[in-house]
Amino acid sequence: MSFIDKIIGNMDDKREWKAMEARAKILPSEYLNAYKAIQKYMWTAGGPTDWKDIHHIFGGILDLFEEGAANGKKVTDLTGDDVADFCDELVKDTKTWRDKYREKLNNTIGRD
Repeated sequence: MSFIDKIIGNMDDKREWKAMEARAKILPSEYLNAYKAIQKYMWTAGGPTDWKDIHHIFGGILDLFEEGAANGKKVTDLTGDDVADFCDELVKDTKTWRDKYREKLNNTIGRD
């Protein structure tokens, strides 16, 4: 089972994910590369764990990138130079994988 399959459970959600990925694939290369890099950062740096949050965040990024591309802007015109900070701001009010693992660790250690 893939990582995406683990966090996106039902078929409707998977269809939405595939539709979002299709939207990303038609972006100009600068935007597609940035979108993929942001996804990788989110998955490895502790992105959201809930489909509702994932859908909202990545859907919002796609909306922003589609509009930016249509207006001839560079990706960093939209995200700022610190793209990691941009990403961290997007997940600041969501439960992340890091939060989930921290909770699990704290519930496991010293709870005899």
